[in-house]
Amino acid sequence: MSHFKDLFDTYNWDITLKSIYDKTALEVSAALSKDKLDMEDFKALLSPAAQPFIEEMAQKSQLLTKKRFGNTMQMYVPMYLSNECQNICTYCGFSMTNKIPRRTLTDAEILKEVAFLKAKGYDHILLVTGEANRTVGVEYLKNAIQLIRAQFSNITIEVQPLDQDEYELLVENGLYAVLVYQETYHREEYKKHHPKGRKSNFDYRLDTPDRLGKAGIHKIGLGALFGLEDWRADSFFTALHLKYLQKTYWKTKYSISFPRLRPHSGGLEPKVEMTDADLVQLICAFRLFDEDIELSMSTRESELFRDHIVELGITSISAESKTNPGGYSVEPQSLEQFEISDERSTEEIVSMLKSKDLEVVWKDWEQFENASTS
Repeated sequence: MSHFKDLFDTYNWDITLKSIYDKTALEVSAALSKDKLDMEDFKALLSPAAQPFIEEMAQKSQLLTKKRFGNTMQMYVPMYLSNECQNICTYCGFSMTNKIPRRTLTDAEILKEVAFLKAKGYDHILLVTGEANRTVGVEYLKNAIQLIRAQFSNITIEVQPLDQDEYELLVENGLYAVLVYQETYHREEYKKHHPKGRKSNFDYRLDTPDRLGKAGIHKIGLGALFGLEDWRADSFFTALHLKYLQKTYWKTKYSISFPRLRPHSGGLEPKVEMTDADLVQLICAFRLFDEDIELSMSTRESELFRDHIVELGITSISAESKTNPGGYSVEPQSLEQFEISDERSTEEIVSMLKSKDLEVVWKDWEQFENASTS
């Protein structure tokens, strides 16, 4: 198959969801006894039947994570370049309908933010924008990457989906990874939350990781926004997407993130609540499903939750995040995309990780042989 959409279209959401809820304790036990899990095993670990097994799942997840990643935790930091957006999204503070001051950072402002983050020790940066092609299109992104590439061993972006040739251009100029979340794999529900703008095109967004794979990107980050639809079905389709991509673009690395709806300007209540226990179950299920996958946790989650989950399967974590352009040093008071929950400083997070005998990794490899002078 040349596109994930071809595989995706062979599945029915309601039938898939029912099959997850129909899983039994016997099937959960069978999945836990295996070293290599298939999609049906993953369904079992997502199911309500797996809830009594969460402690066993957590112990196995912890062992697998230590075996593959050792006692390490990768640190990264998001930097918001712009809150301008041409989309209407029901769950986002940057949505075009929200009457907020819009801001896009200049070169000088980008460098000021970078100076703050470099002083904290960060070497992995995630550049984030709203989806506004005219203001923060590929030329703006190319310029931003060129501006800072000498200061970071790898640069990731979370922006609007681009065409394959645009991704190729950014890769040539120093882009390492792209995070692109489908938000929800429920086609009808997706339309309700994205009524206007380029993001309303479900298929174009679904096809984005394929374009990234063909463009030769080093790493692709996947995920769903939990709260828009049933988290179990969305997680199944995320895993299905992951396995298709790993088979099709086998040279590329992959990561999974676990964002839950957070309060923001304009507010949206979750349609389906995902509890802390649910999220632990899901993170452990993903680790058991794929022991090599990078699992990432943002500051959306509480201090207490993050303190516990870093020992159970997470391999990458952010700290001191600001979700507004210029939020670190240029304009700390501008409106955020969403409220963060864990507001501890980088130093406090590092201290917490060290107290759990986790080694903080700022830089795991050099993307360019001579990145400091390139």
